[in-house]
Amino acid sequence: MSSILVLLNPHAGGGRALRLEPEIRARIRTDHPGVRFVVTESIQAAHALIGDTETDARVVLVGGDGTVNRMLPALLGRERELAIVPLGSGNDIARALGLFKLTWQQALAHAMTAPVSRMDVGQVEFDERVVPFLACCTSGFDSAVALRTLNGPRWLRGLPRYLLATLRELAAFRMWNLTVHAEGKPLRAGLALFASALNTPTFGSGIPIAPQASINDGLLDLIVAGRFTRASTLVMLPKLLVGRHLPDARIHTTTFSEMQIDAQPPVPLAVDGEYIGETTSLRVRVLPAALRVVARTV
Repeated sequence: MSSILVLLNPHAGGGRALRLEPEIRARIRTDHPGVRFVVTESIQAAHALIGDTETDARVVLVGGDGTVNRMLPALLGRERELAIVPLGSGNDIARALGLFKLTWQQALAHAMTAPVSRMDVGQVEFDERVVPFLACCTSGFDSAVALRTLNGPRWLRGLPRYLLATLRELAAFRMWNLTVHAEGKPLRAGLALFASALNTPTFGSGIPIAPQASINDGLLDLIVAGRFTRASTLVMLPKLLVGRHLPDARIHTTTFSEMQIDAQPPVPLAVDGEYIGETTSLRVRVLPAALRVVARTV
């Protein structure tokens, strides 16, 4: 490792990261002199800063899943090392990396000195767009919830914010006709509540939707929720929160390296909790060991 760049997203955690900025800056100045620390002004500016670092540089992101996702295009393919100080609202990537329970001081110290390992990356292709992700790519109900989460009350963070968005989407209950192929073979067709590809075991700020998912097995985990009603969805939610949803016959799971989903009407999409639009056709695949990450447990 030849250099370190620390980027703080001032919007992460509803502004929590920005409120801690003076303390983080002082800690870096005292304990890690010579490390460059920048509060990002825009995604484009942050990408430029990462692009200006030398090969094998370590990029420490202060923020959550959305922060990491927005920086992925600049990190991939350049052999930069990703480290995280989890100060976002979701932090499911940090959970998978074993960082979530650390204080920001502990996470910062770990980010500066710990060795790296390899992590799989997911990629969704739709409507001539290619979008990478580290935690999840969701389509249907989950993605509609992601949009409501992003537009939710700024003072509410983490799981409570996600649950409020879930209840609001439940009130406007919708399903989609989804045809799913995994590894080129038909898996399921018909009305469905959602179809999600998971790289991490959790999404939505700690919900264990794919408890067996691994970030370094060269595969993604597919979870398809079939025909549900508003009432049965409400009954399922408590089971989902504690990871007891998988035995339900309407839940279909498999691992895959590539899958295709065709949808009617257009289905909403989100990656790492970030809403990215609607489409009638999408392809998801895994990029094995594509990113170098600083982790505590992988």
